[in-house]
Amino acid sequence: MIGINVEEPSTTCDDKNCPFHGQLSVRGRVFDAEVVSDKMRKSVVVKREYMKFVDKYQRYEKRTSRLTAHNPPCIDAKVGNKVKVAECRPLSKTKNFVVVGVI
Repeated sequence: MIGINVEEPSTTCDDKNCPFHGQLSVRGRVFDAEVVSDKMRKSVVVKREYMKFVDKYQRYEKRTSRLTAHNPPCIDAKVGNKVKVAECRPLSKTKNFVVVGVI
């Protein structure tokens, strides 16, 4: 168990950066996102939508951010999947998150 309420994948892998079968620990932010690109090896680009309060107009606006996340072989998320993403230590220059499950 990795400390987050997600079920463990049924397949196994030998990836050292897998939170279930490797040595990678998760901490910090956990959120849901949508996979928009899976062309990289063991990485995906996810899109996250959130609401930002604009003080001048006393209203919320919808914002979108894209970030890269590690995609372990046992999870293997594809384009269009809704996934749960958790923060981890920096894995590369842009990867600070790991996919922990497909919703």
